[in-house]
Amino acid sequence: MLTPTPLMDLVTGFWSFKTFAAAVELDLFSRLAGGRTLTVADAKAELGLPERPADLLFTACAALGLLERAGDGYRNTALAEEFLVRGRPYYFGGQVAYCDQRTYLPWHRVGEALRTDRPLTWDPATQESMFTTADPQLLATFWEAMYSTSSFTAQALGEAVDLSSYRRLLDVGGGSGAYPISLCGRFDQLAATVLDLAHVCEIADGKIAAAGLSDRITTVAGDFLADPALPGGHDVVLFSMILHDWDAVRNQELLAKAYAALPPGGLVIISELLLNAERTGPAPAALMGMNMLVETTGGRNYSDAEYSSWLAAAGFTGIRTVRFDAPGANGVVLGTKN
Repeated sequence: MLTPTPLMDLVTGFWSFKTFAAAVELDLFSRLAGGRTLTVADAKAELGLPERPADLLFTACAALGLLERAGDGYRNTALAEEFLVRGRPYYFGGQVAYCDQRTYLPWHRVGEALRTDRPLTWDPATQESMFTTADPQLLATFWEAMYSTSSFTAQALGEAVDLSSYRRLLDVGGGSGAYPISLCGRFDQLAATVLDLAHVCEIADGKIAAAGLSDRITTVAGDFLADPALPGGHDVVLFSMILHDWDAVRNQELLAKAYAALPPGGLVIISELLLNAERTGPAPAALMGMNMLVETTGGRNYSDAEYSSWLAAAGFTGIRTVRFDAPGANGVVLGTKN
């Protein structure tokens, strides 16, 4: 029997996110680190929450798989303990905070973005792009948000694509360096360069040093859009969750730059949430495309067929798609320079 239950699930989806975001804002999961248990009665002293709100929050977090009952109280689930305790290597709270602080309210005006084709989180009339901001806290939150997502996506890429015959990788717009850190950790012969804006390279340098990989991963300050060429000396060029930020013309220009920068036999990797050829899904890729409407001037998510055609036009051969399941991408499109 057909019912409107799936529609109700769509209508109430924001309830889950805002409950999750409120718990992260309270740093609830960090307070429960190491198996600590907290009762509703103790929430007043610990969190400043009266009994009824505490009961409702704890119940909802348990229903969402973030807390579990332990006697009279609640404790972190394994998921929360691994990713939602501040200071853990793959802390995911930055992603939650960024979406809550940066994109949630602008999304309320998504109808405006649909009508005007203009981003809602920044003003193109006064700012060059969403990645240039005078707010250092917002910048730090953004890259912290990306690090956990990118780290696990890079792990999936490393399991799906054998890079053991390559020597040096260029991560274009590499942000905080999550991909090179993960891939160099997996492939001992691999070294890498992160190419990004100067203030982003400073963040990457810190992450790289913390991972003990400063001898194998370097950063180069530059603007991959404006610079006429990409740095040479690499046999792999990686675009990780980058090309969805730009329109088709800009992406074709970037792939042509990658072709020019690579030696014969060099590999280009496009890591993205890929749409299917029919443009009917999957939902994460389609909804990321909607987020590009909110956050960029020309970005959208593309299918692997579109990326493949652009790679072929740039001169790449041996073009193929490799699928995997990860938080930031569902696969990669690969091409080789003859």
